[in-house]
Amino acid sequence: MADILCFSRNNATTVEQPDEETMVSSCRLQDTLTDLLVVIRVRTPHLEITDIQGEIRRSLEPETPHIHETLRKVIGVRVGPGIKKIVTGLMGKSAIEKKLVFMIGECCNGIILSFTKQVLLGAPEDKAKEREFFATMVKNSPRLYNSCAALSPESPLMDGIEPP
Repeated sequence: MADILCFSRNNATTVEQPDEETMVSSCRLQDTLTDLLVVIRVRTPHLEITDIQGEIRRSLEPETPHIHETLRKVIGVRVGPGIKKIVTGLMGKSAIEKKLVFMIGECCNGIILSFTKQVLLGAPEDKAKEREFFATMVKNSPRLYNSCAALSPESPLMDGIEPP
């Protein structure tokens, strides 16, 4: 009988605001080989990362870094333009650290998108005007493009909209 590979991956990001000055974003990556969790705490209004926690629950990587020391390098960094490049420069180059960079980016995207929620709720009901609304929004803030399922290239909302 032939060997059949089975692989699945889930990625979930959540954002909470426990008080006026704090936002907490968590990202969990689970697949057949890996189970990782990253939680960042951000102080508003400057969106400075004040704390970060992580956990490697499962990994097939031969060497796993001291995750808490590695993650603490991003404390003090502000969520905003260039965050992925900054985090990439601070972290190591191992496969697990690259996954952590991705997860920190997802947490930061979650924080940014949480500020976009009220704008999204103001979208017009008319489909043609809705498309124009989202096209303008992505044009004004290109980082939003492909930052979530609603603004991904496959989304009906982005149909016909040129990527930035």
